[in-house]
Amino acid sequence: MTGSRSLRCGGFSYPANVATTADGVKYVETTTDDGKALWLKDTRKPALYTQNFGDCLGSSLINVTRFDAAYYKDNMTVLFHLEGNTNVANESLMMYIGVFAYGQARFDLTFNPCNAQIYSLCPMNRSVPIEANGIIPVSQSDVAGIPPIALSIPDFEGQAILRIFANSTESEIGCYSGVITNGATFSHPSAVGTVLGIFVIIAIAASFATAVYGDHIPTTRTHYAHSLSVLVVFSVFHHIFYTGALSVNWPSVLPAFWSNFAWSGGMIYTESMQNSINQLIGNDKGNTSIVGAAGSGSAADDLGGGYEISQIYKRTFTNLFRRGARSVGDKVMNLRSVEAEKHLAKRTLANATQGYDWYGSPVKPGLPLPGNFSGFAGTLAEENIPASNAFMTGFLWFLILIVIVAASVTAFKWIAEALVKYKRIEGKRLTYFRENWIGFTAAAVLRTMVIGFFMIIYLALFQFTYKGPAGVTAIAALVFILLLVGMSAAAGYACFYRLRYGHYEVKRDRIHVERRKTLGFMPWIGFGYESQRSENNQPRTSIGSLLGWNVQYMDEDTQRTNVHEDEDFIRKFGWLSARFRRTRWWFFALWLVYEFVRACFYGGAAGQPMTQVFGLMVVEFIALITIITLRPFEGARLNALMVYVLGFSKVATLALSAAFDVRFNLARITTTVIGVVIIVIQGILATLTLIAIVFGAISSYMSVTRDREAFRPRKWEPYRQRYFAHLEKTAADVPQVRPPTPTPEEPKEPYFRVASVRREPKIEDDDKDTIDPASSHTSVAPGAAIGSRPGSRPQTRVNSMWGSSMSNSNLPYGARPHRASWSTRDCNSFYEAQQHHKHSASNRSSQLMSGERMSSKASDSSLRDQMMSDRTRSPFKSPVPAATMLDVKKTRPADKGKGREEVLDERSSEESRA
Repeated sequence: MTGSRSLRCGGFSYPANVATTADGVKYVETTTDDGKALWLKDTRKPALYTQNFGDCLGSSLINVTRFDAAYYKDNMTVLFHLEGNTNVANESLMMYIGVFAYGQARFDLTFNPCNAQIYSLCPMNRSVPIEANGIIPVSQSDVAGIPPIALSIPDFEGQAILRIFANSTESEIGCYSGVITNGATFSHPSAVGTVLGIFVIIAIAASFATAVYGDHIPTTRTHYAHSLSVLVVFSVFHHIFYTGALSVNWPSVLPAFWSNFAWSGGMIYTESMQNSINQLIGNDKGNTSIVGAAGSGSAADDLGGGYEISQIYKRTFTNLFRRGARSVGDKVMNLRSVEAEKHLAKRTLANATQGYDWYGSPVKPGLPLPGNFSGFAGTLAEENIPASNAFMTGFLWFLILIVIVAASVTAFKWIAEALVKYKRIEGKRLTYFRENWIGFTAAAVLRTMVIGFFMIIYLALFQFTYKGPAGVTAIAALVFILLLVGMSAAAGYACFYRLRYGHYEVKRDRIHVERRKTLGFMPWIGFGYESQRSENNQPRTSIGSLLGWNVQYMDEDTQRTNVHEDEDFIRKFGWLSARFRRTRWWFFALWLVYEFVRACFYGGAAGQPMTQVFGLMVVEFIALITIITLRPFEGARLNALMVYVLGFSKVATLALSAAFDVRFNLARITTTVIGVVIIVIQGILATLTLIAIVFGAISSYMSVTRDREAFRPRKWEPYRQRYFAHLEKTAADVPQVRPPTPTPEEPKEPYFRVASVRREPKIEDDDKDTIDPASSHTSVAPGAAIGSRPGSRPQTRVNSMWGSSMSNSNLPYGARPHRASWSTRDCNSFYEAQQHHKHSASNRSSQLMSGERMSSKASDSSLRDQMMSDRTRSPFKSPVPAATMLDVKKTRPADKGKGREEVLDERSSEESRA
């Protein structure tokens, strides 16, 4: 690689020569501020560059076929290319290039092409093709208005505007605008759209499987109602994409994000289809300004804030190379304008064949100016579909979808027959579907029409407002009438078919405003009739009421089965009512009315942003309250997704979209922040939808394997049983009444009953030694017999009381004296008695005295008094003679010949039985 010089200008440098390596890669040399040489790849990606461009004058005398500009942060240069032709014979020019980011001017340059050595424009001549290219050095002050985040933020919002003026008339003869990007974007339709499409196919397959599996129609309907509805999936995707139908000035991030969902709205670009539609439409592309967009090929004098012709032709030297800001430092930079103009044409024209593909192409007729994202036209511009082609594009893809659905059901039928014939599946499998496949095909087609109802009605109304060619408008009118009348007639006939054997009654009833909870925890306000409160016995708190009317349907045939058990009705109208609750089977009619009203505001009020936004906010809020109150779907997932998440997203998106109206004139950076918030809300909604599709596929797998005893994986078996129990409970659609709180039962008298009383042994029961009672108890009761023995006459109560009052002891009457201390032998005996508690006779001695107890307490008392008297007379403690000791272990005749422990056990058993 050979080196080359770099030309310095005002402290910066730009390459003067290009070096090529052996493999053909080109490098350019530049010099940094500190004088070091720096070689850069010629085809490197710029920090900012332009893409597609369009005519912003409408009657330009110059036909520009290529216009692009690029900003390189590494060597602080701006590269531009210009190609085209003209029919002007001879004209000298002045040129202006301006760069705008987020609605603010960031850089501009006015120069004479002759001074810039652009000889194809010096002067401009129809015999010479226009070809201009060059490198413009810039300073830090030139790009100070571009924040660093702009080089990495997705969908950078900027425009590069080229204006050409004729010196002879000092008027504008050419204007072109190109969108600026940094390469980062939310738009990835090939990747994100493919993933979303795969999930939709899974949802369709799961829903179809539950619909065709089984021979018992009510059971099949129950399982089908709990699979994820394809209608709900497309309702989510349509809500996200068709939010762009509002006629407001969107930030660039939103149309880029919505382009990932464009396929679900029928906006799929194919070159052959668009060429065919263009042939049908002709040159009448309509007026994009009707929907708030600046169309390519029409005059946009205020683009980029407009211009002042006096500033363009002001002959002062400082304004020859003008910048956006007017500071002293910027005027110093103007001193290098002449030097820069001399080297603007020093770069060869690069193209894709040379590896440089950072440029766009002219937009097609009917598309808005690049960088303008207003209204539905700006949303469709991401798909390169003109607004004039929107209806025909969506309608043709809708017809293709209907054909694919019908063909798929038919193909599945013949595949099933082939599998049965070759014994790949059992002959009884899918019997009902194989016998009624034509009815299933018709139901699938009609269901597809319900899914596309909002899309087709909106596109038809948008075509009426857009005022395109008469032929396309006539087709839109025919399709609008057929679809609206057809769906209305089908819904009306379904209601009539079910309700024809009954009548309605209007009764006066009080409406209560009740405190409720939604999502199980969130406080909510609901409405309920007083008659329903009394019937359901629901313990809800009423915070107010008013007198109203209650319309009730009275079925004359009380023995008729409910709507979900009526096989004839399910076969004919299950494609409308199968997913709704037993008491809300008619909700499909209300849904069609709701979708029609939405389509009217989106399409009929196009070009009236405030009417659209606030009208739809009222509609969506009423719909949210109504759907929350009704909870129409039988499946819990569908209610959670449709009622709460989707409803909240619609209301929140509309409320935030009101800020994008041009009358509020918000800064574009602020609108970009709001746009990111909308992306977060709708991104969460889309993510929850994909999660619901996964769970719906799992539940559908459980449904189609309901007849199998062996279920895999086995660890899912408890969830499968719970799921089937949930189906049975929700299919009945009976209000879940909370059982009343039971009142505590008063206890019956008596509160307790004594079953038995047992005396536990005490320490003193094991004492074999006696204690001298004289020191603690001296009885002087009259009539006490000192020498009395057991069996003597007991003393009277009077004597007992008198004796107690005359006692010299400090112990109360009846208390037994104890030894002052224990010996080691006493402790050992106590522990041995505890270990042999169940078989020890000494532990039971005081409880077994009932059969052999002495005849009276008096003898015991006399003996005790005698012992105490003897102890009193003796100054020393002496053992009590054996003849005078209490012997409670008397032997019964039946105990002879038995061991001691055996006798004690028998006596303990007898006492327990007593």
